[in-house]
Amino acid sequence: MTGYADFEQFVIARRAALLRTAYLLTGNPHDAEDLVQTALIKVVPKWARIRDRPEAYVRAVLARESANRWRARRWREVSTDTVPDVMDRHGTDSADHISLLEDLRSLSPRQRAVLVLRYFDALTEAETAAALGISVGTVKSHARDGLLRLRDQRPDEQPTRAARQSR
Repeated sequence: MTGYADFEQFVIARRAALLRTAYLLTGNPHDAEDLVQTALIKVVPKWARIRDRPEAYVRAVLARESANRWRARRWREVSTDTVPDVMDRHGTDSADHISLLEDLRSLSPRQRAVLVLRYFDALTEAETAAALGISVGTVKSHARDGLLRLRDQRPDEQPTRAARQSR
């Protein structure tokens, strides 16, 4: 049973980072907790095989499960004109934070997963590709397209050509 002691240590040490990743993937703190729980349940049977480098495997499960949940839910979601108040337990309740989550929600699940793993979890293109089971070229194109889409949503925040050239 000592093999699972290191699983427990991994969960204790990495829970906050896993929750942050899941939160960015789902945009909802409750869904993020459920996603992490689901991912960890799926990882336990594989622990003996992945214990030396579990982080990438767990991230891959998070991204895959997030996409699967999105696919299952998208037909059941109902649009509304008012957004309910949501308690933000993963950071400040700033306008920028809320805006970022709204912008991330506008991306496809795959683009969102690529951007979260690449830029929030600071994985390399190769690590992101391995985590998602896609090619490095697909990571590059999803990152490019996702960033373009995010930039298009905020044209007023784009640096001017003069500001870009002065860098």
